[in-house]
Amino acid sequence: MTTVMRLAAVYNLLWGAWVVLFPLSFFRLTGMADPVHPMIWQGMGMVIGVYGLGYWWSAVNPVKHWPIVAVGFIGKIFGPIGFVFNYLTGQVPASFGYTLISNDLIWWVPFFLILNEARKHQWEL
Repeated sequence: MTTVMRLAAVYNLLWGAWVVLFPLSFFRLTGMADPVHPMIWQGMGMVIGVYGLGYWWSAVNPVKHWPIVAVGFIGKIFGPIGFVFNYLTGQVPASFGYTLISNDLIWWVPFFLILNEARKHQWEL
């Protein structure tokens, strides 16, 4: 569990830094038009980086710090939902969906397992 949270932390910190430092590169990789206000995208990168800090701190004891894991898990559920909505309404290309694999989907099972373990410990208290 600690390793999962450390990996999630490093990934989020790197992804957040990439988006903040090179905000147009993601759009060019996915074939999307450059945003009019890239600072909004950079703000998203900052938020993702902050998630990374939370994941790093929670790695000390992910079960004890389950609310941080839960906030991340909820974001990893709503991100793909938002993509599907925006894809179906023609707002983003399918290529944008590739980001869901590393940003969201691969973390569903490990985050769920941590939260399930935390739920079990709640019953023991």
